[in-house]
Amino acid sequence: MSQFPASTISGSRFESAGRWSDASDASSNKTGRPGGWRRFSPAQKIIGASLLALGLTVLARRNRSAAPSAPAATLDELLHFVNDRTAGYERAVAESQDPELRGYYKQLVSQSQQFATTLNTYLTREGGQRETRTTLKGKAFRKFMEAQAALTGHSETSLLAFNVHGEQWALAAYKEALADNTLTGEIRQAVERQHAASQKTYDRLKQLTEQQAKA
Repeated sequence: MSQFPASTISGSRFESAGRWSDASDASSNKTGRPGGWRRFSPAQKIIGASLLALGLTVLARRNRSAAPSAPAATLDELLHFVNDRTAGYERAVAESQDPELRGYYKQLVSQSQQFATTLNTYLTREGGQRETRTTLKGKAFRKFMEAQAALTGHSETSLLAFNVHGEQWALAAYKEALADNTLTGEIRQAVERQHAASQKTYDRLKQLTEQQAKA
């Protein structure tokens, strides 16, 4: 004999759950979907489907963004500074009144553009996208150069000093790129060559600055 009166079990949550389950199963058999889905309005179903599609899209984008390799991240960062180098010497070409110095700055513009082309070739090979942007620091520095030129005129000595400072940034960027050890093989060799060329440029600019000071 049961320990519980029939009236206690009848109408209890156990019996209710059984009835709900039977109804749900019947609904599933008719529609091919869980019965609970029928409780949602058409608008709720549309919103739910839209959110699911959005989530899948975001996930796909994240997977694509994770594709570039570690070397690609290093190259991308370095390219910001190489592009700064290009923009800085373009500014020097525009402001210099000395034919010899302008010719030298033009050579440095061409050299910087070649550096960027080489690095972007390796960057895309490593799964990244071409990088043409500059750093915020570089943009601010060039604005300062413009303001300084407006106040003091186009001083060749000041312009050389700015270029020396800019080349120091480029050198620091090359050293950092080589120090993190993500670049190997021919990519590393290319960056090492560019670093050596940047060092030569820095030494030459320092020499020209000293000559200007003595003149």
